[in-house]
Amino acid sequence: MNFDSFFQKYNIKIKNKNLMIQAFTHSSYSNEHHTKNYERLEFLGDAVLQLITSEYFYLNTNLKEGAMSKERACFVCEKALATYAKKIGLDKYILVGKGQMKDVNDTIIADVFESVLGAVYLDCGFDVAKKYADEIILPFIKCDTHFLRDYKSLLQELVQTDRESLTYELVSETGPSHDKEFVMNVVIDGIVYGRGVGKSKKEAEQQAAKNAYQKRAK
Repeated sequence: MNFDSFFQKYNIKIKNKNLMIQAFTHSSYSNEHHTKNYERLEFLGDAVLQLITSEYFYLNTNLKEGAMSKERACFVCEKALATYAKKIGLDKYILVGKGQMKDVNDTIIADVFESVLGAVYLDCGFDVAKKYADEIILPFIKCDTHFLRDYKSLLQELVQTDRESLTYELVSETGPSHDKEFVMNVVIDGIVYGRGVGKSKKEAEQQAAKNAYQKRAK
């Protein structure tokens, strides 16, 4: 299994290659070949990932504790991890058994992302693992990629905490029936807190809620 070229992109030199092979090994493969699988490394990698992302949101935002937790959850969920792994080609190295070959799903791919991070941490230390994770994940965070977010729900939670009223108002609806553009305001206690634009009212409401949430969560 030649993964050296993959890690060279991140200036990582793997010393314990057996550990890294384990990080790519699904239980279906380990059962067939009587080897170790990635499950314990996945457990460790999850903890390392939580620390790295928690540190980022603590140092780089002014969000409150609950808002930081929700932001972190967006970027460590299964969909996010599988997206990272596919983006960098990590999924190409996964070892699965014969019966699993046609079903290397996002759950497995996300698990391997965590197990590989755990192996990098054990083999090279926290600083290297952090640099590796940051290089992969931060572009998604900085682009504010939507993995889990439902900004309307997040904003509603904030408003309920403060016992304020929240409504969405249609500002404009333009364009032909097949290509409409909606502009929505989100209004909290009679004050416009955010505006959003979308191809549907729901999309425009989400954008307005995002705009308001980012203001209120700080």
